Amino acid sequence: MTAEIISGKDIAQQIINDELQPRVELLNKKGVQPKLVVIFVGDNPASQSYIRQKEKFATQSGVFSEVRRFPDTMTEAELLAEIDDINNDDSIHGVIVQLPLPDGIDVNRVINAISPTKDVDGFTDSNNENLDIHEAFLAPCTPKGIITLLDKTRVTIKDQKVVVMGRSRIVGRPVAEMLKFRGANVTILHSKSTNTEKSSALKKADILIVAVGKQELVHGEELSPGVVIIDVGIHRKEDGKLCGDVHFDSCSSIASKITPVPGGVGPMTVVTLISNTIKAAEEKNKV
Repeated sequence: MTAEIISGKDIAQQIINDELQPRVELLNKKGVQPKLVVIFVGDNPASQSYIRQKEKFATQSGVFSEVRRFPDTMTEAELLAEIDDINNDDSIHGVIVQLPLPDGIDVNRVINAISPTKDVDGFTDSNNENLDIHEAFLAPCTPKGIITLLDKTRVTIKDQKVVVMGRSRIVGRPVAEMLKFRGANVTILHSKSTNTEKSSALKKADILIVAVGKQELVHGEELSPGVVIIDVGIHRKEDGKLCGDVHFDSCSSIASKITPVPGGVGPMTVVTLISNTIKAAEEKNKV
């Protein structure tokens, strides 16, 4: 079996063209310009790359994107004051704080200072606590992007055995809740899962979502033929090439569908961020 490659890059572009641009055009006709502000503290090279992709997708969709850059000497109090100003600016519909932040800044406090109605990353406790209502809030971007990937490639979710590896509040836990909402039978594997639990769950998985942050952790021989694999990880190998949390060559010979790294989940995370910004503008202006 040779797996079908799920191109998040192609699907994201299709969403921009067919869904996001028309929504922005309708907002523009009502005199509304969706606006996203990215707060970037420091000069992390990986963050620079992510921000460029966000700016690109925003521009293609018709969303105005502004990056506010600050030195790594910025204090937590100064950052909170900046967020407060943005919360009170009606022309801004979405704001994200690019992570990681410099040492000495409480990430949780900063994220939760963002108004839930402008929290287009979906990271605030308020939005995470409402995962069971699914579409009535701004969902975390990577989990929502994963669900969209499955839907766009016609992967059945209801009644399927789904294994989620990793239980972070950014990816693992929220995507598990979204999948349960859609009727999947979900098993979460984590650092405290036994080897027997992991082996049994992986062999039974119809859909496998891997978000553990460990390079090429999962290999094809651990899986059953036909599994759909969503690889959230991204790592740079010693030879400079990028890879994910799964060993692509061995897994792609077992899976029916698999996301590549890069070009899989990453673009879907960004396009969901832009979609959330548009949604925030629509809800504020009752469009």
